[in-house]
Amino acid sequence: MTYLATPADSPLFANQTGHIPNYLRVFALQPGAYAAWEQLSASVRDGMDLHRYELVTLAAARRLGSEYCTLAHSKVLRDRFYDADRLRAIVEDHRDAGLSPLDVAVMDFADQVAADPTAITDRHAAPLRAHGLSDQDIFQIVLAVCIRRFFSGVLSAVAADPDPALLPPTADR
Repeated sequence: MTYLATPADSPLFANQTGHIPNYLRVFALQPGAYAAWEQLSASVRDGMDLHRYELVTLAAARRLGSEYCTLAHSKVLRDRFYDADRLRAIVEDHRDAGLSPLDVAVMDFADQVAADPTAITDRHAAPLRAHGLSDQDIFQIVLAVCIRRFFSGVLSAVAADPDPALLPPTADR
């Protein structure tokens, strides 16, 4: 699960039925940090369309090499927006997966921000403006990517294993 010894009980587990996700086990070491994360995450997520948020988060998680977050947000996209084949195509190459030009531009921008936030300039945001996004829309994407950098970084740094429920369905399961 992780190389850290995590508590067997935590206030974070109170609303969980059955399996306790590994990310919650990790954050049980500092419940206040998780509560702050939840509040920040909700404010960012609520500021944009869920579909866009999930595409942005997927692009960022992939760039950051976070298997946990890639699987978690792939599952949301698979459960809410795409069938398994279409999602697989998006994960493999979002530019060749039949997404709208706006969705491709959003994922490209998210990938760039995740790769190196210090390198982002107006030139990177220009394609988003060309598709009609406002500066507030662009800022929401930046926020979504940067909070993903935090959360993915924490899970990666403590070697948190993705939960089995996040794995895509296969014929042998």
